[in-house]
Amino acid sequence: MLLEDLNKFGSLEILAKQVVEGFITGLHKSPFHGFSVEFAEHRLYNSGESTKNIDWKLFARTDKLFVKRYEEETNLRCQILLDFSSSMYFPEKPKKGQMRKIEFSCFAAAAIINLLQRQRDAVGLSTFATKVEEHTECKSGTMHVKRLYHLLESYLANTSGERATRVVDALHEISDQIHRRSLVVIFSDMFEAYEGADNDAMFSALQHLKYNKHEVILFHVMDKNVELDLNLENRPYKFIDLESGEVVKVNPNNIKEEYVLKMQAFQKELEYRCGQYRIDFVSVDVNESLDNILLSYLIKRAKMH
Repeated sequence: MLLEDLNKFGSLEILAKQVVEGFITGLHKSPFHGFSVEFAEHRLYNSGESTKNIDWKLFARTDKLFVKRYEEETNLRCQILLDFSSSMYFPEKPKKGQMRKIEFSCFAAAAIINLLQRQRDAVGLSTFATKVEEHTECKSGTMHVKRLYHLLESYLANTSGERATRVVDALHEISDQIHRRSLVVIFSDMFEAYEGADNDAMFSALQHLKYNKHEVILFHVMDKNVELDLNLENRPYKFIDLESGEVVKVNPNNIKEEYVLKMQAFQKELEYRCGQYRIDFVSVDVNESLDNILLSYLIKRAKMH
């Protein structure tokens, strides 16, 4: 998703809706065609409960008793956590057709919100960098969902995030604020772990979410071509750390082998630790489609029911 696409379609909500509808159409034509993606507004009436919410018009058409669903009857609660630190705004000057990590993450979050809304599930949004900036409780009302889209659009409009990341503190704080069992979806490049922070503290923060009985998916957002594989021209570059401001001048070919090995080790440790804590780890390349993200979400949702 590019900012010019957002300008073209007018809102992130409309753009997310189009992507989700395309995904659902493709899902039904794929090997996953049997996957349930039903979005009912009613449920069957259970004998003995109050009759005040029965949809009598629907009864007249079907001769079956259905009860209208309301906000408090949501099937699932999903809290989306979005890292908007400076590293998530890489690249600062994207080329035509290229997405920054924050753009991709906001777009993916919007698409998941659209799926949640279709399934009458409740959704909340938490954003963090040096601290927790926003934390909304899980709701399914139309106005609440529109507010979440507006918040995501505000992060897209920024040209850069905060200077640093405090994932550990943010995850602990958010864990303490989610009081009911939920599906927690995290979008982050997790660079605090890579940059020499206490990795045990990082994974302890992730474990905190599991300790509170939440199901967790970590979408590890990266630009694979550059950040993981360091595929750049054979010439000197000036690399600027977006979070610390530190500048390093180097020819990437001189360090590529060592760099790639360290990045692979970093990602493997993330995946291994997440596996230990039964956290779903999904490596995400911003140059690919959202299908893998949406499918991962649907599979996790199905396992929770």
